[in-house]
Amino acid sequence: MHPFPKTKIPTYNSGRLGANAGGPKTTLDAHSKALLFSPLTLRSITFKNRIGVSPMCQYSSTDGFPNAFHFSHISQFAIRGAGLVIVEATGVTPNGRITPNCLGLYSQSHADAFKPIVDFVKSQGCVAAIQLGHAGRKASTLSPFFTDNQYNALATEADGGWPNNVVGPSPIKQAETTADVIELTGDDIQSYVDAFVNAAKLADNAGFDVIEIHGAHGYLLHSFLSPFSNQRKDEYGGSLENRMRFPVAVAKAVRQVWPDDKPLFFRLSVSDWAKGGLTSEESVLVCRALKEVGVDLIDCSSGGVVAPEDPSKFFEPGYNVAFAEQIRVESGVATAAVGNITEAQQAEDILKEGKADLVLLAREFLRNPQWVLESAQKLGAEVEWPIQYRRGKPRI
Repeated sequence: MHPFPKTKIPTYNSGRLGANAGGPKTTLDAHSKALLFSPLTLRSITFKNRIGVSPMCQYSSTDGFPNAFHFSHISQFAIRGAGLVIVEATGVTPNGRITPNCLGLYSQSHADAFKPIVDFVKSQGCVAAIQLGHAGRKASTLSPFFTDNQYNALATEADGGWPNNVVGPSPIKQAETTADVIELTGDDIQSYVDAFVNAAKLADNAGFDVIEIHGAHGYLLHSFLSPFSNQRKDEYGGSLENRMRFPVAVAKAVRQVWPDDKPLFFRLSVSDWAKGGLTSEESVLVCRALKEVGVDLIDCSSGGVVAPEDPSKFFEPGYNVAFAEQIRVESGVATAAVGNITEAQQAEDILKEGKADLVLLAREFLRNPQWVLESAQKLGAEVEWPIQYRRGKPRI
């Protein structure tokens, strides 16, 4: 039984309001040309605005299952007008989770647990997405809740971890404090392609509109792309063509089982931010290959394999926006910009200047879940509020 019944009276009460069925609608006044609040259609899915909630690990799961916290956390953004919510990094296998407290999607029971969350998000006129990934050599670490916000502390078997089953392209540890890495064989690699396929089918069963494949931040797929972590001598290492072989195979296989009318995203660390690592020029070629196998949008992030040569980059406003623009222009694929995007006008300018098709916010939504509603007022876009919250509208 689902922990939450399927809602019959959505927060926007679309069943009662008739013209508003399907969730809130956005209208622009005569003076507003806000692209941020214009719709975007990819395949058969229309996003009511260009604002998405980026996937953010919450480290609040047991055995990979979403619970009441996840329902509340994810639903709050749909209620308050986001066009897209992407569920946090979700492991396609038990050993693919980052921590023992991360989400997973590797059984029908997991899909069933996600379904009430998906149903509610969609009832608000919001697109429901999930990020599927494998943590690779960053797996079996402890939640930062237990480590004073340190992210590379080993989760032992006593902690519920799997330190003897951490895998990667080469036997190179992520850090001194993380597990030893088992180098994947060719057969192993195919088994993980199959795991992504299985998770994609389960995501469809749960009702998700969009899948985002996690190919960033030093996790398994990114670790194959980066020369720092991939020192293989076979067909999966060496040249860029070889290093991208596994990530592209995952995208191709997922696209083949993911419904044709649903978009497929891919989050990519466009640059390793370090000499000798993956470059944005190489990532342009990776994205062309991903587009060819059916990826509809690249979520352009960066870093995660090694420490950046200039850590201050990560504090600059919109530090990944230039990557989103480069990929969009040079690869010919839609992009999402992410990374220290905090202001309405900043987000609007990214879109108006043709640097991305979507903007994704993460920490800013944690600071201010009302960001969409506040930004609409700042940009002159009239968005419908949930009827239960309208008493607060004049005060924002």
